[in-house]
Amino acid sequence: MTAAALADLAALLADRTRARFCVALLDGRAWTASELAGLAGVAPSTASEHLGRLVAGGLLVERRQGRHRYVQLASPQVAQLVEDMAAHANPGQEAPVGLRAVTAAAALAQARTCYDHLAGRLGVAITDALGARGLLDRGGGFALTAAGLDWFAAELGFVPARSRRPVARPCLDWTERRSHLAGQAGAHLCAQLERNGWIARRRGDRAVKVTPDGAAALHELLGV
Repeated sequence: MTAAALADLAALLADRTRARFCVALLDGRAWTASELAGLAGVAPSTASEHLGRLVAGGLLVERRQGRHRYVQLASPQVAQLVEDMAAHANPGQEAPVGLRAVTAAAALAQARTCYDHLAGRLGVAITDALGARGLLDRGGGFALTAAGLDWFAAELGFVPARSRRPVARPCLDWTERRSHLAGQAGAHLCAQLERNGWIARRRGDRAVKVTPDGAAALHELLGV
């Protein structure tokens, strides 16, 4: 990457509205332009202009379905970039104000999705449990052990795919300041927990909550 290309990329995320769009899209869903405009409190025309720049810059992709225009993050690598930058930002710069904002921030810190894997205290706790049980090697890198591959296959039905995406990689958690599990295994874990009804998404943001069945299952499987 040249210095000019790096500066152009930084400029895309230097605008607060565009940055807010990218953070919202870390939930892994596709959003309409009008939904993002409402979230950021800007006019639809302003949102469209910002989204056009993010699409042109390769951070977002758009899909049209009928009259609606949907956008989402272009790849897991873009999601990692946004989450890593958030982790390096000072969390005290924008302290939540008001009961609703404080409650939402607490829910995000407890458990949330980071694009397609789990983050927050829940994500870190699961990662720690995998390491403590010898299922995840964090000493010589960040990889599932042989026992870990067997455990993921037996308990979660996960078989690694041939892909450029790593089976396991660390993702720095911006609230915990520690790594949680990402990669193919992290994505499958999150999806399987949701399919099993062990976690449920909150409306309107990336926060998830552990259901009673999920609390029992996670305790039985990993002692979480």
